[in-house]
Amino acid sequence: MASRVFLLLLIFLSSSNLSLSLYEDQVGLMDWHQQYIGKVKGAVFHTQKSGRRRVVVSTEENVIASLDLRHGEIFWRHVLGSNDVIDGIDIALGKYVITLSSGGGILRAWNLPDGQMVWESFLEGSGASKSLLTVPTNLKVDKDNLILAFGKGSLHAISSIDGEVLWKKEIAPESVEVQQIIQPLGSDIIYVLGFFGSSQFDAYKINARNGELLKHNSATFSGGFSSEALVVSSEILVTLDSTRSKLVIISFQDGEINYQQTHISDIFGDSLGTPVLLPSKLPGVFSVKIDGAVVFIRVTGEGKLEVLDKINNVAAISDAISLSEGQQAFALIQHGDGKIHLTVKPSHDLSGDLLKESIDMDNQRGTAHKIFINNYIRTDRSHGFRALIVMEDHSLLLLQQGAIVWSREDGLASIVDVVTSELPVEKEGVSVAKVEQNLFEWLKGHVLKLKGTLMLASAEDVAAIQEMRLKSFEKSKMTRDHNGFRKLLIVLTRAGKLFALHTGYGQVVWSLLLPTLRRSETCEYPTGLNIYHWQVPHHHALDENPSVLVVGRCGKNSDAPGVLSIVDAYTGKEINSMAAIHSVAQVIPLPFTDSTEQRLHLLIDVNQHGHLYPRTSEAIDIFQRELTNIYWYSVEADNGIIKGHVLKSNCIQEVIDNYCFESKDIWSIVFPSDSERIIATVIRKLSEVVHTQAKAIADEDVMFKYISKNLLFVATVAPKGSGPIGTATPEESWLTVYLIDTVTGRILHRMTHHGSQGPVHAVFSENWVVYHYFNLRAHRYEMSVIEIYDQSRADNKDVWKLVLGKHNLTSPISSYSRPEVVTKSQSYFFTYSVKALAVTLTAKGITSKQVLIGTIGDQVLALDKRFLDPRRSVNPTTAEKEEGIIPLTDSLPIIPQSYVTHALKVEGLRGIVTVPAKLESTTLAFAYGVDLFFTQLAPSRTYDSLTDDFSYALLLITIVALIAAIFVTWILSEKKELREKWR
Repeated sequence: MASRVFLLLLIFLSSSNLSLSLYEDQVGLMDWHQQYIGKVKGAVFHTQKSGRRRVVVSTEENVIASLDLRHGEIFWRHVLGSNDVIDGIDIALGKYVITLSSGGGILRAWNLPDGQMVWESFLEGSGASKSLLTVPTNLKVDKDNLILAFGKGSLHAISSIDGEVLWKKEIAPESVEVQQIIQPLGSDIIYVLGFFGSSQFDAYKINARNGELLKHNSATFSGGFSSEALVVSSEILVTLDSTRSKLVIISFQDGEINYQQTHISDIFGDSLGTPVLLPSKLPGVFSVKIDGAVVFIRVTGEGKLEVLDKINNVAAISDAISLSEGQQAFALIQHGDGKIHLTVKPSHDLSGDLLKESIDMDNQRGTAHKIFINNYIRTDRSHGFRALIVMEDHSLLLLQQGAIVWSREDGLASIVDVVTSELPVEKEGVSVAKVEQNLFEWLKGHVLKLKGTLMLASAEDVAAIQEMRLKSFEKSKMTRDHNGFRKLLIVLTRAGKLFALHTGYGQVVWSLLLPTLRRSETCEYPTGLNIYHWQVPHHHALDENPSVLVVGRCGKNSDAPGVLSIVDAYTGKEINSMAAIHSVAQVIPLPFTDSTEQRLHLLIDVNQHGHLYPRTSEAIDIFQRELTNIYWYSVEADNGIIKGHVLKSNCIQEVIDNYCFESKDIWSIVFPSDSERIIATVIRKLSEVVHTQAKAIADEDVMFKYISKNLLFVATVAPKGSGPIGTATPEESWLTVYLIDTVTGRILHRMTHHGSQGPVHAVFSENWVVYHYFNLRAHRYEMSVIEIYDQSRADNKDVWKLVLGKHNLTSPISSYSRPEVVTKSQSYFFTYSVKALAVTLTAKGITSKQVLIGTIGDQVLALDKRFLDPRRSVNPTTAEKEEGIIPLTDSLPIIPQSYVTHALKVEGLRGIVTVPAKLESTTLAFAYGVDLFFTQLAPSRTYDSLTDDFSYALLLITIVALIAAIFVTWILSEKKELREKWR
């Protein structure tokens, strides 16, 4: 009887635990997901009394999004893709968001409340040109007015109701570079204005009803025109001459063209700077930036210029907005004293200020790049203003009533590189109060979990349990954990800003806008390239903080001077920096460290000279000892050449530099340009750990992996197959892959896929490489695997040789010895196009591997490496089945449960980074694009740990129940025995 009661109790406890083990209950426990939009380049406010107040934005990441003006949250958004660049955005009829994209080729209307696409129009044209969008401000709801879109050399008139193209007028065949499209308010006339060549201005007068060309005038200007032009009114255009020494006023009243020119010196005096027209839309006024100041100039009715005001240190100017009938205002931003100064001025009187506020600003955000303003009516019937500001670090702020209402770190939408750093070791000695507080929280948490297990928890308790799981103190601590789950993700963004993200919940620990990657007179086009580990202190040097090396360049070309920054990984402080150094074509982290644990790096310039960092005497001593063991390779994809290099001697220069070394070529591989073009190269991760070289296979046999960090995977395609999919026939395209030793240049393996083409994505791990491409014959994507094995160690399979020591397992391996290798390969169909490939990494390399696939749907799929085993066969033997060989199929399975991102998307997915945890079963995966996603993966399940949601309360109840059952059973047994003795 007692045993039955005990069994029933266990069944009840087990079933109650299962009832709480829902998927929704575990969301966010091991992963986090963050959504961003990127740097805003266009914004339109929608603040009508009915409906939510919002701002609709377009960004440099090709995102259209609707943001809540109260909190900055995303109502809805659409990521259009890398090839669908947004050219213009506006709101029509008060209910549609209109976007022009793809170089003026696609016009779309989106429903303002929910972001659903209402209609889409494809606009055809004969050539490339500037893209312009004009949505008349007098559109009324349910009235079929025209939207004007210029792109691909043609002007289109589109119905705002259904997107129908009503008429089209070609302009580009006449080689006119269109600058502006103007439709005066309430008029049926459209003016298309542009430059023909560099010295002729053209004006087209077009009937808005049917697209008929009414008049075409042109006039030459001997001084030539600069590239930009501003509309001052419906009849006047302003530009600079080709030398930027004169302001040119172009009037085109009724199509008649007249020029009036004014010397810059007549307005600004003897200035030293180059004038730049600022693209702000102010009625009757334009602004010129010169010598660090902005000058506002009015154009009078006679075409005369009148200087209204000169303001210093202006960072950004907004377009004018309408306040009331005939009254408009604009805003400008200035910087000073660690603050930003917001000023709103009426357009008709620049001497007055409608608003003047100063707001404290974090200097790590940089300067303001853009400003968009919106007005509202206060309770006292006066005008209030809110300003949306885009900062240098691509963050987005909303200012209102002298305060920052909300901010968004949208620079994280443009990550270019990622490294990880360990957190500090937890120091001994904790206060009693903290221990008591933690103990109280621990007891409170387990009491709540126990109530949930026993199904006694209220709705508030369930919410508290979920919040406790999502905001676990342990996950967000700023110290290391024994499992290695807590780390810092240090990311470099396109804006030149470093962020340190905690892997617990993705919160920003610190951020730094690198001074070396900010635009200046000495560095006009700064570009961040990569991050590397600079100093990684181990247990004997834990008093030192780890640091990272950030490499960039000052220019768009590879021969531009490089910049270096060394940043403390714990505090975000810049330790050292070097600007305007030699060019940086390649960075080679060397496997050597000095006494302070600083890692040596070899920076290769465009002349193939090697430069050693850090520039210390100890580093040069270490480097000189290892000089003959340093090899590297370079890939000239455009020329189809791969070369191997070694260092020779110090550089011969006018100034002696002991840290500069010349190099020489030791081998080269030239791919014939008429048959092959390099499209992809991949190497192994230098930090990857391989547990064993031996691989046990069926029938008690052993194969030895060919493990080399010097292997390079190269993919080439036929010239006709280098374009997009479908541009070549199967007979015209082929894909060839190579495995090359980068020390000797020896080709270890070569294979050709006939009738295939790129793009190729590949990942290299241990002794195998997996790559993805398109099969033109089958009209499907494929994934192939190549495994390479070392035959020179095949004799070591004899156990007696191993026992007697007659083996060559300990003999040194040299790339110069001709390797005896054998390869195995297999190809499989795969359903999706791929954006990125990665492989899971673990601390000891024991756990089985998974290939992480970033799909075209912006999700991450985990595929067991066993599916990509080249030894798979249709009918595996019994021994192969015991080994785990899966029967061969023509395609790789897509298992819904294998999506690492679950139902989430990493919009604009660009890369996947994997990092081993200290726990052998677990790897950490970070996917980035416009969104960020982080998770923990256990390819072979968590065989070496308990899960985070393990119910210790249930375990305690089970133990108590077992003890009670044993005690009750013992008593009943004793009574039964006593009764039997009395019989």
